[in-house]
Amino acid sequence: MSAPVLEVEGLCKSFGALKASDAIDLELRAGEIHALIGPNGAGKSTLVKLITGEIAPDSGRIRLCGRPIDALDAAGRARLGLARSFQVSQLVGDFTARENVMLALQGATRTSWRFVRAAARDASLRDPAAAHLAEVGLGERAEVRADTLSHGERRRLEIAMALALRPVALLLDEPMAGSGPEGARALTALLGHLRRSVPILLIEHDMDAVFALADRISVLVYGHIIATGPVAEIRANAEVRRSYLGEGA
Repeated sequence: MSAPVLEVEGLCKSFGALKASDAIDLELRAGEIHALIGPNGAGKSTLVKLITGEIAPDSGRIRLCGRPIDALDAAGRARLGLARSFQVSQLVGDFTARENVMLALQGATRTSWRFVRAAARDASLRDPAAAHLAEVGLGERAEVRADTLSHGERRRLEIAMALALRPVALLLDEPMAGSGPEGARALTALLGHLRRSVPILLIEHDMDAVFALADRISVLVYGHIIATGPVAEIRANAEVRRSYLGEGA
């Protein structure tokens, strides 16, 4: 078995008496979608912030492609290929879909920062932006302002921006949130396609999407991972059924 793309080992974080992350071990392997699930308040958001470098752990290690990244800030980790989308949209509303992706591309390529509309004719930005939009099904919406896109389209645009960072690992924080059944199905199909090019750590409450997509699932309860395994194993786990799925043992 190849080495994990992303590896979390013994990660701990407390806020006063609250142990938000309790000796967490987690791996993301090439070609997989690893879903992280758990009830509200379980510590999922804290774990994502620890992995991405937004907050510092009390102890533990994080490696990306075998390289320790604990000493790097969020920008440094992103430059190494750790990309994420957010629970709350981070788009520039009065920029078009293409301009939002071009903005991400400028950061990814470290080209000189220019007002993106002044760089709109630069093929080195326009063409890759168009390709990323096409990859997420927004090719025909490239010139539409982000704040006029539908909710599902904005989610896909955020993923296009993350792909512009040339990620080696992609963290998606509740991408299905706020989507109706049709939007969730479209996003599920998109993520199933993207796993071929980048492994995904998926934090999600939509269990239909999780069960459809995940190669493995880790269940986080009160800051501690109580189980990790393939879908069938997690669905059959009595402790998981009691703690999260709301079923009797």
